[in-house]
Amino acid sequence: RHRHKEKWATTAPRIPSTRLALHHFDTSYSLHLGALWPSVRAGLLCEQKYGALLNNFAAADHVPQELELLNATDFISEAHQKVQQWQQEMMAQAEMSPPLCASISSKIKCYTFPRGDITRFRPARPASLGLLDYYLMDAASLLPVLALNVQPGDFVLDLCAAPGGKTLALLQTGFCGHLAANDVSISRTKRLYEILHSYVPKEVRDTVSVTSYDGRDWDQVKGGTFHKVLVDVPCTTDRHSAMEEHNNIFHKRRTKERQMLPMLQLELLMAGILAAKPGAELVYSTCSLSPLQNECVVERALDIAEAQFNIRIHVEDLSHFRTLFQDTFSFFSDCRLGELVLPHLTANFGPMYFCKLCRV
Repeated sequence: RHRHKEKWATTAPRIPSTRLALHHFDTSYSLHLGALWPSVRAGLLCEQKYGALLNNFAAADHVPQELELLNATDFISEAHQKVQQWQQEMMAQAEMSPPLCASISSKIKCYTFPRGDITRFRPARPASLGLLDYYLMDAASLLPVLALNVQPGDFVLDLCAAPGGKTLALLQTGFCGHLAANDVSISRTKRLYEILHSYVPKEVRDTVSVTSYDGRDWDQVKGGTFHKVLVDVPCTTDRHSAMEEHNNIFHKRRTKERQMLPMLQLELLMAGILAAKPGAELVYSTCSLSPLQNECVVERALDIAEAQFNIRIHVEDLSHFRTLFQDTFSFFSDCRLGELVLPHLTANFGPMYFCKLCRV
């Protein structure tokens, strides 16, 4: 007579979003990555590794020496040395210089600690001009920017720019004739403004226009005007989803939003393609391991571009990135299109997927 029916809504334990995310990853990525998944999973659940993107505007000449004393190295200049070595070897063999020598901006400098070294960088500090000396970010996030290969005077669009690490890296090249940095989220755009003010002098900030349009509508604002377009789309942010409850896209209330991600990603990539001039280059990127958000989105965009807009897109081979950066990152060797950096305990960067497209 005194037994009460339990109120399940209040007494059933809420399954943490991180656990839902991991369950989803275990189901889908164990199929996609096979034997690699256990080590990738361990990487996702351990502390992420960072790189220090040097701020060329800060006039902090002492910083490289300081970082080198800690045994950090600039992984981009190391790749340059590799390229020069190969060129010399090829010339010695009287062969053509290899396609590996696709130019990579030597203006971008990013220091990382060696494989297996989990030393942390100190927080950024203001240098002599009052600008911060470096920006801490996942070093794999620079690969899409390097792949974009900005040339002097290029008009560049960063379609989903916030919080601003890749935008800052694009500016470090010193080549952007104009940079349009857009993000639909006004609160995230504020963070982008903060980064620009902390790292970039006014005369360079004046070449940047920050907007908060829905990126899917960009072609209606400025279609066919950019030489280079970066489309770094919202995704399941696998590392965040596996580790953090806050703002987790695997929260039960966000199921629909998560299921709609590939559609949103496709619409953003299509807007990027339409914003590009004929002959322009685009890079599509995510921080997810999911082929549904990576290769599948690119393949679908290629079909739609040709069928609906009569635009031919060439997918550029970036396999030389694997060769150039294999000492710093762990790459997945079986991507149908593009390249994928896998988290690994000895090199815990990523995940980072990137694919380069050329509008013919």
